[in-house]
Amino acid sequence: MNTRLWRSGPDVAVPEPADVTVICHRRLRGPYTGAGSLMRALVPSVYERWPDLVAEHAIEILSVAPELKEHIGAAPETLTSLAAPEEQTRIYAPVRTRRLAHGLVEFLDAYVALSGLGALRLAFADVDEADHTDQEFLAILLRRAHGSPITVTVGTRGAEPIDELASALTRYARPADLLAGGFAAGTVREQEQLLRAYIDSDGTSDNPHELDAYRAADPAVRVLLHDERSAELLRDGDWSLCLGAVPYHLEHGSDPAEVGGDAFFKAVFYCARMGFWHAILDYVPRARAMVGPERAEAYWHFTGKMSTALAVLGRSPEAERFYLEVRGRYTLPLAQTFTGYALAMLYTRLHPPELRDHHVAKAYVNNSVTIASMLPDPEQRTFQSVFQRNGLALVEMHLGNLAESFSLVDEGLQQLDRELPADRHRLHRSALIHNRARVLAALGRLPEALADFTAVIEIDPNYPDYYVDRAALLQKLDDMSAALADYDKAITLGPPFWEIHFNRADLRSRLGDTDGAIADLARVVELEPDQLDARVNLIGLLLETGEADAVDPLLQEGLRLAPGDARLILVRGQLAWESGRTDLARRDFDQALEVDPELVPALASRATLAVESGDFDSALSDLTRAVETDPDNSDLLYNRGYVYQAAERWAAAVADYTQALALPDADVGELLRQRSLCHRELGDPAAEHADLDAARTASGQAVPAGAA
Repeated sequence: MNTRLWRSGPDVAVPEPADVTVICHRRLRGPYTGAGSLMRALVPSVYERWPDLVAEHAIEILSVAPELKEHIGAAPETLTSLAAPEEQTRIYAPVRTRRLAHGLVEFLDAYVALSGLGALRLAFADVDEADHTDQEFLAILLRRAHGSPITVTVGTRGAEPIDELASALTRYARPADLLAGGFAAGTVREQEQLLRAYIDSDGTSDNPHELDAYRAADPAVRVLLHDERSAELLRDGDWSLCLGAVPYHLEHGSDPAEVGGDAFFKAVFYCARMGFWHAILDYVPRARAMVGPERAEAYWHFTGKMSTALAVLGRSPEAERFYLEVRGRYTLPLAQTFTGYALAMLYTRLHPPELRDHHVAKAYVNNSVTIASMLPDPEQRTFQSVFQRNGLALVEMHLGNLAESFSLVDEGLQQLDRELPADRHRLHRSALIHNRARVLAALGRLPEALADFTAVIEIDPNYPDYYVDRAALLQKLDDMSAALADYDKAITLGPPFWEIHFNRADLRSRLGDTDGAIADLARVVELEPDQLDARVNLIGLLLETGEADAVDPLLQEGLRLAPGDARLILVRGQLAWESGRTDLARRDFDQALEVDPELVPALASRATLAVESGDFDSALSDLTRAVETDPDNSDLLYNRGYVYQAAERWAAAVADYTQALALPDADVGELLRQRSLCHRELGDPAAEHADLDAARTASGQAVPAGAA
């Protein structure tokens, strides 16, 4: 065994002992074993001194260390968090764990600033054995803590971490000495002591003597010790042990099929509810092997959760194979209903575009609608019928049948209100109202859509996505101040959410708040550096505001992340041009257009360079391609007209100026003045003076007759 260490932070050269050391092995507590242990070590004392800081980050803290609820109270509730397991119909996207990680990093930053510690030294062990959530957290921590007073030590047993963490270690940390494997002899221990040490490590020990003792032990003794350890953890341990050590011991205990299966069931459904999808891919193969297909209910539920995890993680073809396994193995109505719906979602939304087929999706969900209508339990029949028809509504929307989509959702809401008590399936009722609002917006019935968005916010006021959707609608209704207020509110309702900042930046830019737009785009880039649209927009605004000094680091980092991005190459060329390096500029414009031949700003920039060198033909070729790509751009038409004019092709210039004048954003006065000059060269004084008179009217200024 070889242990590898990496260190980052201000004391990397002469490391100090860690303030907090945590073991990250997923067999201990499953997802966020390390981050949760860190929070359990820090939060109680932080809460005593700065309760507002803890409250601000309660969602992410309790998501990684749920037992801290006893110390800090509950986070703001949503219908999603309040829904009973049988009423849970919403799933989180995989990016939610990134948001949690960012929130934890910002909690640590704020804690260090408030405490006056000067530095916070953190050590994480067994990281290569950690769940994806911990490795993702550490990758984000290493990047965002770089240059801060937070020192991070990462230890692995020699296996490779996930790609993002491996990249972060390479970029932001230094490898320490390779610590040779092997364990000192020390005190000689009996085989029983070695065996118990391995069991008490919850199967995480890498001491070869302990592992050998475990393997050599009587299987019956091993089973007994696993049972004893699981009982001890359930009696005295934190709840999060039920995501790691407890199911591990029960898996190897005296009743893996029943008791072990139940423990895995609890862990799988919790992780599905929280969006910890990678953990499910660890649990379910083990659970399926324990319970076997003979326990039909457990087996198909496990398989369904694993398939959902595969689908949302971008592995939808694998998910389809498992859904079809369930359909081929069982005739259980709910198994058929669930998998039919799930397959419909694959074919209408989750499959890659080349595999999507909305008609196949409709066939699957129609089958589920039919089965749901025949379920014997009245409440289940009502709920499943409405739920399946909501899926059908999505398919109909994708097929362009908006009126039918609206009817399905609207009738479903009415059926729930008519047939079920008001306190049942509140989460799904809210989802239906939200979906109806989206369909109404697509139908152009904007005031009705606004009413539904407002209604769902009143029902579930702490769910940020609803505010984001309403803000987008309010922009269409030209109520910019209300839209801005919704974005502001959404940002306060949970961990960092880069999409909200991106959307708010666009709105702020439209409102003329360039500084605010820059701040929001900078926030996006801080959270997710690979969001290239935000990076390009930020660079553009900085150049517009004369903050060119801030552009270079943004540009260089962008090119490191995406060296072939045409927009970034274009910016590099524009900066070279401004500094007088026209050869470098031309090279970059050429390279950008090799990547994206229809990149209009690159075509326009290269055309301007050509004009400066007197190469009108090349300039016209580029501008013609640009106009063909963006025919309603009056600036492009003006520029091409100007080049035609410089090349003494007067009639062509007149045609471009005339076409530009018909566009709503045209600079009417300037276009008329230039066209008047062309009319003069064409020998048409009447047209020349008519354009000059019109230019005078447009600009409100006197234009002397015959002026150039």
